[in-house]
Amino acid sequence: MANKIIAVTMGDPSGISPEIIIKALAEGKLSGAPAVVIGCLHTLRRVQALGIVPDVKLREIQQVSDAKFEAGVINVLDEPLAHPDALVPGKVQPEAGDLAYRCVKRAAELALAGEVQAIATAPLNKEALHSAGHMYPGHTELLAKLTNTKNYAMVLYTDTLKVIHVSTHISLRKFLDTLNCDRVETVIGMADTFLKRVGFEHPRIAVAGVNPHAGENGLFGDEEIRVLTPSIEAMKAKGIDVTGPCAPDTVFLQANEGRYDMVVAMYHDQGHIPLKLLGFHDGVNITAGLPFIRTSADHGTAFDIAWTGKAKPESMAISMELALKLA
Repeated sequence: MANKIIAVTMGDPSGISPEIIIKALAEGKLSGAPAVVIGCLHTLRRVQALGIVPDVKLREIQQVSDAKFEAGVINVLDEPLAHPDALVPGKVQPEAGDLAYRCVKRAAELALAGEVQAIATAPLNKEALHSAGHMYPGHTELLAKLTNTKNYAMVLYTDTLKVIHVSTHISLRKFLDTLNCDRVETVIGMADTFLKRVGFEHPRIAVAGVNPHAGENGLFGDEEIRVLTPSIEAMKAKGIDVTGPCAPDTVFLQANEGRYDMVVAMYHDQGHIPLKLLGFHDGVNITAGLPFIRTSADHGTAFDIAWTGKAKPESMAISMELALKLA
């Protein structure tokens, strides 16, 4: 890991993010790992003072090159709140949304400059982000804008199930109105590239249908006939091992059992529900298509348990480990 450093963004400071970041970096295989946290140092110390996280040293650094990685120490690039003591845990606040934005922006700048080799993002709150004037649906779209990336897709990743999405933060109505061959072919191609990047020599990809039973030959809808089948055949002609359209109610189980290496999901909940059912605590969110690796805990800010000590750091820890592995 000598040449790998990852940036860890705080996310929404009023949620569980400060807690799970400290927990993940304080103990186990990530203790002393080459990670630099970008966030409000005062808030991290407030959470630490509650006695709900391990007792580690929070070391402020001015730039990435100042970091020294050793067990029991977490390096922090301070991105301060204007009034950190006014922050209320478990509440939507514009100041918190703005901080989350600034942390991601700073991390992206460091990654594009080559100072860090990957980013692991802690959860942000979309309502807080919007209330601060940053009108992005989430991390994925924000990072795409910051890096001028046109083709990108959300990947949800566990050891046994991996899902990539054709669409994410749009309504079902808009998804159906905008579904097209170019997008489906692009996502299949990104799935193949991503899997090869993480060690699959010959990726096996399944494409989920849009409709029940993948349309049943047009009986329940024709998106499979008009869009999915031509797209799949086009990518097969390029040498990609892709199957479908597959019945959505069985293809995720088949992938989880090892028949496929990744499923192309059509819309947000189609992919998120099976993965969160099977891997809620250890799933990782990855943005495919960016010029650098970006991983994230696959859960939200959990305002209902913020700053209580109840948050589990497993997904955040796995996202950091994967960022280091892929960097």
